[in-house]
Amino acid sequence: MGSRKRSARAKKRAAFESSLGGMDDAFARAERREEGLAARREEGLRVKACESKNRYDTYEEAQEALAWCAEQGRRGLHIYRCPYCDGWHLTHKQQKNS
Repeated sequence: MGSRKRSARAKKRAAFESSLGGMDDAFARAERREEGLAARREEGLRVKACESKNRYDTYEEAQEALAWCAEQGRRGLHIYRCPYCDGWHLTHKQQKNS
């Protein structure tokens, strides 16, 4: 049976990690890469959902824009609250019921 002392466990762990041949660095690089990808994904979502659309400060302004679009023949639009800018936008996608 192995020792229960912290120092013995620390030595075993150090020996194991050194036997990996620098795998800690590989895991750290992979984690940094994943964080970078997640940040770029979030940036793309923000641009698509917010920055590329007209922003309305109030729900009433968005309703007026929706009515104007309907008069122009653009139907099937919906109003949604933007999680990025806290304003209101129009979209053609149906709202998710959650």
